[in-house]
Amino acid sequence: MSKPSSPKLNVLFLCTGNSCRSQMAEGLTNHFLGDWYQAYSAGTAPSGYVHPLAIRVMQELGIDISQGVSKRPDVFRDITFDVVITVCDDAAETCPVWLREGHVTHMGFYDPARAEGSEEERLAVFRQVRDDIRARILPYLKTFAAQANRDR
Repeated sequence: MSKPSSPKLNVLFLCTGNSCRSQMAEGLTNHFLGDWYQAYSAGTAPSGYVHPLAIRVMQELGIDISQGVSKRPDVFRDITFDVVITVCDDAAETCPVWLREGHVTHMGFYDPARAEGSEEERLAVFRQVRDDIRARILPYLKTFAAQANRDR
């Protein structure tokens, strides 16, 4: 995919706690598709932190999300989003109406914060969710950007 000639598209990843899935999606998008997108993340009921295991599995890819902040979508009221992707069922059901002005889609992922077991077992779940997000969301966003550039 060639570099776009127009401004970046804005994408918001929305989940409930904004501690794992949406933070990882934001980091992956800004890292791998940063020429095409400016990614943001928020939660309908922010947890107040970014999960340490999410930070750790993202560092394995050379992506630092340690400075991420769990936040409500209201902080982005002044941004027009080209795409809003809900990454959990609860967020899909409670997505604020004003966010539905752009293209909204749902791609649900298991909440790795619910994983139980040893640290290594929990890390394996975080890695799987990270890899699932990368495998599903990035191709979707590439296709969306290509279509958006054709429509401009």
